[in-house]
Amino acid sequence: MTAADIRCLASTQDVCGEGCVWHPEQNAVFWTDINRCMLHCYSLDAGDVETWHFDQPVTAVVLTTYDAVLVLILGGGIVVWHTRTHRIIDVLFRLPEWPAVRCNDARVDPAGVLWFGTMQNNVQDDGKTSDVTEWRGALYSLVPGAEPKQWHSGFGITNTLAWSPNGETMYFGDTLANCLYRGSFDPVSSHLEGREVFFAGFSRGLPDGSTMDAEGHLWNCRYGGSCIVRIAPDGSIADIFETPVNNPTTCAFASTDVSTLLFTSAADAIQLGQPEGSLYALQTSVRGLLSTPLRL
Repeated sequence: MTAADIRCLASTQDVCGEGCVWHPEQNAVFWTDINRCMLHCYSLDAGDVETWHFDQPVTAVVLTTYDAVLVLILGGGIVVWHTRTHRIIDVLFRLPEWPAVRCNDARVDPAGVLWFGTMQNNVQDDGKTSDVTEWRGALYSLVPGAEPKQWHSGFGITNTLAWSPNGETMYFGDTLANCLYRGSFDPVSSHLEGREVFFAGFSRGLPDGSTMDAEGHLWNCRYGGSCIVRIAPDGSIADIFETPVNNPTTCAFASTDVSTLLFTSAADAIQLGQPEGSLYALQTSVRGLLSTPLRL
């Protein structure tokens, strides 16, 4: 499959589009532009985009057990946001290291517990991106109403949070190290055990966000590699999907048969014939896993 098979759904000129998730009840896609502190929503029914602005970078979006409520991962914390009133209605967590360190990728595990990563803050006050030079990232889990639990530290950019279809393997990664890890996972108690290299050293860019399909393959966006790689459970490459942008950033499955792969992108000096910083759709031949909602 080539870049010609990919459709641009919304050209939003994001500096760093990220955090996309499909909302089945609203048949809409929510995603962010980290650098411009924006949250976008694309209606698959109406074909239009609505955007909201925040006072901090918005790095990820997760569904909750309430259809009209999302949890937004901000640079300096995690908040509950109402999709109808467009207001923050609760604060779940404030990151003590902000603004030197910021939150990054986030997903919900099979038990409904939130997992998120951190990294050195690379978003300047003017919205430009600076280099990440310190390995200050960590991996956390968070149950609303409790303190977060740190599982790993010393990452450059904590990225990719995904679980196998049976919930017994968790995948997570470090973009700077060009490495995806996996560990044994208890899908009932949300306990992560161990860390081993799953997929490392791939020459096509660096690992950014990922999602999982029903066959247990991890779909990983390769920042700077102009592709999405589908990785088999044994760590071998099953497929490589070329993208019309240099920097695909994260992905999620959508549609009634959960076979459409949505992915976001970040702007780059290299243009490959398509709008940069946009939301794209790729029709696949497999079924994906739906995003698990956070229990509130």
